Amino acid sequence: MVDLVSAVTPNPTIPRPSFDIDLPSLWEDISNIYSSSATSSEKSFRDNVTRGRVASPMNKIRLFGDDTEADIRVTFYRDSASWCPYCHKVWSLLELKQISYRVTKVNMRCYGSKPPEFLRVQPNGNIPVAVVDGTVYRQSNDIMHALESHFPDSVPMMYSDSERGRGDELLRLERELFSAWMYFLTGSRDPERYRSNFIAVLEKVEKALASSAKGYFMGDRPTIVDVMFLPFLERMVSSMIYFKGLQVRDPFAFPSICRWFEVMETLPAVRLTKSDHYTHCWDLPPQLGGCGMEEEGEPYAEAIDGERDMKDPSKSSWTLPSTSDKDLGGAELDWKWISPTSARRECAERFLHNHGAVATFATRGGGKGGRINKGFPPASAPLADPNAAPEENLVPLVDALLCALCYRCLDDNHSSSKADEIVAKAAAAAKGADLTLELSSSLAYLRDRVGVPRDMSLPAARWARGGLNEIISHLQ
Repeated sequence: MVDLVSAVTPNPTIPRPSFDIDLPSLWEDISNIYSSSATSSEKSFRDNVTRGRVASPMNKIRLFGDDTEADIRVTFYRDSASWCPYCHKVWSLLELKQISYRVTKVNMRCYGSKPPEFLRVQPNGNIPVAVVDGTVYRQSNDIMHALESHFPDSVPMMYSDSERGRGDELLRLERELFSAWMYFLTGSRDPERYRSNFIAVLEKVEKALASSAKGYFMGDRPTIVDVMFLPFLERMVSSMIYFKGLQVRDPFAFPSICRWFEVMETLPAVRLTKSDHYTHCWDLPPQLGGCGMEEEGEPYAEAIDGERDMKDPSKSSWTLPSTSDKDLGGAELDWKWISPTSARRECAERFLHNHGAVATFATRGGGKGGRINKGFPPASAPLADPNAAPEENLVPLVDALLCALCYRCLDDNHSSSKADEIVAKAAAAAKGADLTLELSSSLAYLRDRVGVPRDMSLPAARWARGGLNEIISHLQ
């Protein structure tokens, strides 16, 4: 969302509605409400992101210990949307090893063309890439081994020589699991055989973890083996329930795999880089050339997608109060390490910080008749429109409704009269100009493109998606 707002010139196709509301005063009021109850970490958050002193997907630099920017020896090129599993591995390792690094974000191919300056570093355009002490490494595994080699004293992640046999065997098992997953997820010729094979390999992983006293693959601490398994096991959990109706995090069938996730999710590096089912299940198909949906997955897919029903958003699983603490009806576990209050405030902060750009971005979906102004050339990812043109005449109305969302998030009772007043005025203005559909479509466009972890954590994203859905309901 926020990182992916392009500089395409607005090309309005609809009239500007009459709308009398003092937006600067509203945003100043929201800022005062947020600041008046902000914790010390909330007050310093943006400054610490800029200085690299707090872990965030928005970091451009990341510093550990006493390091300054002059001490950075690693430049990490990763995808801007936080979709790429190979970037995920390297990102997690940098955080686990606490190596200071600089970040340059590059879009994936399914999101559009690569910038020329990156192609000079990586001619084939593949990510991730890392420059470590002046040497360019162009594959994720090479980068990870280089980080171990160049930073041996920074939280060693490699297993010992005495453990090499088991470690190498587990890494082969990770590749076997990846292969079985890919055949099952994308194959169509013999789905039952692919399903049986995937479950059989998953049972091998379960057996490998069952003997671990602390839950990690190699014993009492995370190692490179855990980092190798992390991005793909996370994506397997999301894609298997969504497309196949198969629950990988099943405490009865795979208790040791569940325990592994639980211990991994105590690690700040894992929490930082963790995505949600919705983001994964919309970014995987364009990366892989498609994923096969089976009937067993359809009920879960509907819940994970919020049913995306423009005609009746009240039926959606994306509602307020947030679906947090309900495990999304059994489809996705809540993130217990983020409190509901923190989630609401995180959601409000993200919009408060960049509301103008976000409002403009949202109006890409508000063309005449609710048409998305996709632009040219299009991208293969269905939720990616890098060349889309916003509808500038809708921006003030959308900006006002983002105010309403923030008021709702910052009201402890979730029943802000100020939010209701703003929505009523915006609804009247849209109706008067016959633009209710266009305004609703703009909010739906934004709702569907809230990404985890790129824009915010899952609990905060549930507030954003549910809050936008609630406003759409009122508009209609």
